[in-house]
Amino acid sequence: MNIVFWGLQAVLALLFLAGGSYKAFSFQQLASQFSELPHGGWRALGVLEMAGGVLLIVPAALKWMPSLTAHAAAVLTIETFALAALYARHSTKMTPENPMIWALVMGVLAAFVAYGRYVLKPLVSATA
Repeated sequence: MNIVFWGLQAVLALLFLAGGSYKAFSFQQLASQFSELPHGGWRALGVLEMAGGVLLIVPAALKWMPSLTAHAAAVLTIETFALAALYARHSTKMTPENPMIWALVMGVLAAFVAYGRYVLKPLVSATA
């Protein structure tokens, strides 16, 4: 089960780093389509996603405060579901082009990692 969580963490880390960098540095298209958030809001979400992507891997891999991995997964779950709700205000079509679908899938996977790292297979620090 630990291998499954590590695999999911790696995939989610890459997806959140990519999506976060897009939101932080190339947000003009997003801001024009979804005007509910200002430019600074997209940047903040991007930085949050990039930080979360790093925290999904680094603390657990270094065995330094590994509980940060579970916390990051929980925060990313909440952020991703909130973003899916924002996307749903514009379109609820079940098509691959709809970012709501991708946000929901990533949110469910992040929730599974958070649950797994809190309950099923918690990470322990090197000193424990």
